[in-house]
Amino acid sequence: MEANRITTKTLIISLASIIAIEWALQLVVSRHLFDPMIILGTARLLEIILISLILVVTGKGLSSIGLASSQIIPGLRKGLIWSAGFGIIAFFAYAILYVAGVNAFILIKTRLPTKANEIIIFFFIAGMLGPAGEEIFFRGILYSFFRRWGVLSALGLSTLLFVAAHPMSQGLLVPQVVGGIVFALAYEVEGNLLVPITIHVLGNSAIFSLSLIS
Repeated sequence: MEANRITTKTLIISLASIIAIEWALQLVVSRHLFDPMIILGTARLLEIILISLILVVTGKGLSSIGLASSQIIPGLRKGLIWSAGFGIIAFFAYAILYVAGVNAFILIKTRLPTKANEIIIFFFIAGMLGPAGEEIFFRGILYSFFRRWGVLSALGLSTLLFVAAHPMSQGLLVPQVVGGIVFALAYEVEGNLLVPITIHVLGNSAIFSLSLIS
């Protein structure tokens, strides 16, 4: 992957925008005026739009993070391949832990809403919109910026910040740690942000589906 694609100016403006939106999100949620999931979805959509505009105005456009129009179909195709491989590895890892007497499902089980319409909204926002917004920021902006100091630095720092951004509700946050590493590696190898976005979306959807079935 080409280093130095994200400038310090782009990073600072993007980070300031994310912090401002997240602060507003917490403020609105704390007042219990609207459905928290709808507020979260609105915040993620706004973050996607703002970062896209920032990249267009201050950087080289969406192509600088691997989201050019010509990369959409190849990115989706490669994302499906990576997801299949990741899914197979996860399945065998779970099977090994199960045989060893460890219930690994408790590490990924997610509490879902109880009403059908709320579950649909949850799958769309937390399963699709959220992952897209997170990948644009954590991999598209942060990983690309840290990449100037090498792959290991970019992978470590972006994954650390990705994990820190999630609430400590799953103990060791194993899914976030593993996911952060896989998403970064996929982005590094392919140079196409749609690859980690696809893996993230399908991964979240799989976890939510398993939690729903259980």
